[in-house]
Amino acid sequence: MMVAGIGCRKGVDQGQVLAAVEAALATHGLSAAALSALATAHFKHAEDAIAATGKTLKLPLLLVDDAALRAVSLRALTRSLPSLQATGTPSISETAALAAAGQHATLLGPRIAVGPVTCAIAVAGDVA
Repeated sequence: MMVAGIGCRKGVDQGQVLAAVEAALATHGLSAAALSALATAHFKHAEDAIAATGKTLKLPLLLVDDAALRAVSLRALTRSLPSLQATGTPSISETAALAAAGQHATLLGPRIAVGPVTCAIAVAGDVA
């Protein structure tokens, strides 16, 4: 299982989310076909651009609760003080990807930022 975790500022558009996913995939030499799902924090459920990107890519959107994000926070590669202060996790995109990909998931690298959107890719522990 390979999951693209998404973090963003409020009110982003689908083009911005898609650009971040594509940049993260390109960084790791992957195509969208490699992804199993998109994931984000549950509190981002109202960000229509994330859901629309999932539909465009024909991927399910997994909403990760706060407890699951915090449970994997120590495994995040990025430490964003603004993210910690606002959400209690060092990187929404990294922790969402890790939590959604499973207990032994690993990040392929730190999150990629494209404007107001970040994307990180995690793979299930048995794949990496």
